[in-house]
Amino acid sequence: KPNSKFGGVQVGAITYSWRSMSPTAEDTLKYSLQCSISSIEMMSNTIELYAGMPQGPARPPRDATDEQKAAFQKATQVVAEAQKKWRISAPMTRFEELRKMYNKAGVKIHIAKFSPENWSDEEIDYAFNAAKALGAKGVSNEIGDKACQKLGPFAQKHGMYAIMHQHLQPGEPGWSFEKFLDYSPAIMLNFDAGHYFGATGLHPNGIIEKLHERIFSIHMKDKTGPKGNQANTNMEWGKGETPIADILLLLQKNKWPINVDIELEYPVPEGSDAVAEVKKCVDFCKRILT
Repeated sequence: KPNSKFGGVQVGAITYSWRSMSPTAEDTLKYSLQCSISSIEMMSNTIELYAGMPQGPARPPRDATDEQKAAFQKATQVVAEAQKKWRISAPMTRFEELRKMYNKAGVKIHIAKFSPENWSDEEIDYAFNAAKALGAKGVSNEIGDKACQKLGPFAQKHGMYAIMHQHLQPGEPGWSFEKFLDYSPAIMLNFDAGHYFGATGLHPNGIIEKLHERIFSIHMKDKTGPKGNQANTNMEWGKGETPIADILLLLQKNKWPINVDIELEYPVPEGSDAVAEVKKCVDFCKRILT
């Protein structure tokens, strides 16, 4: 079975990293095992595809006619309503089966990325119930006032976390994480260290040291800073400026139970694939921590 806990630090991946490949739960498990990953943040498309949710129509080609585009929009609206009805009535059996399949292979699902901020209350309950059936500790969403106000109480009700992810917002004047954490004790951060560094140029360890008790997971990527020749650009690991080693060693030194999830964002080199590149990132972390 895989073991990607290195020197006490749990390294995993968000399944978005394999977005260029088949999204089925079975294939995603294969990717995890090929990368020797034992913990993942799972995207909702993989979860709900396995659970049997009605799927939307294929996108029309870029040169589609107005009639084709209109037909696609109409079909999308019909499917969206069908998906809402499905979520509200979906039994938890398939989600439990998904958890068992992964756990048997040695892989845990620690976050379910449903991003349900704009869903109905019944659908949000579904998201937390499904996440719990998967063995996850919470549901992730992009950070914001509306998301925190709405999802915090649901997380408390379900005894779980609403885990908030940020992109480049910390680069905005006066922006702070604390404002959003104050909405509910059930709100935790999915702190994206790469985006934080790319937006601010500041060392991510400052935020991690300050808010480590409210950070559930860290998205790790290598980027340039805001003042580089190619500002805020995703790079192959080791070629950017994000202080990945400093972050990993800080977690190791303090034994903070924060998941580190690889998010593959740089372009996959010709002749490679997303699995091979994620494996490189896993090995990068392992060399630092062991």
